[in-house]
Amino acid sequence: MKREKIHKTNAMRQLEAAGIAYETASYVVDENDLSGMHVASQLKQDPARLFKTLVLVGEHTGYLVCCIPTACELDLKKVARAAGDKRVELLPLRELRDVTGYVRGGCSPLAMKKQFPTFIDETAILFDSIYLSAGERGEQIIVNAESLAALLKAPLVDLCL
Repeated sequence: MKREKIHKTNAMRQLEAAGIAYETASYVVDENDLSGMHVASQLKQDPARLFKTLVLVGEHTGYLVCCIPTACELDLKKVARAAGDKRVELLPLRELRDVTGYVRGGCSPLAMKKQFPTFIDETAILFDSIYLSAGERGEQIIVNAESLAALLKAPLVDLCL
């Protein structure tokens, strides 16, 4: 019997190198709907457990990354406060690939071109594990939030409206 070869992303490799256990989940990509709500529906998961990765630019801090539940809206004032900055704004989509190496719908906080200061919404600790992008559309990583936070040196803070 031939075993199917698992396609590993750089995000998966980073977790493996750190000795962090994870699982994967795949879904069918709909180019017309790259929303996290669509992904949660495809995976039959609570949207509160599925986290999206957003990249921002701080007035003084430069690039930073936030992971929030897919059903939540990011509170820019809370992010600025957490980052110790006066003001932050979302990175323009056209700059995402150049800054992170990822595209919309496949952006992971792991294995970016450069590790930026990262913040994870505090609700992540409500779950044994959370879902987040594996670094490409159609692939998710399921990982313990506290292990992820420790690896990324990411504080768990309130980031949502």
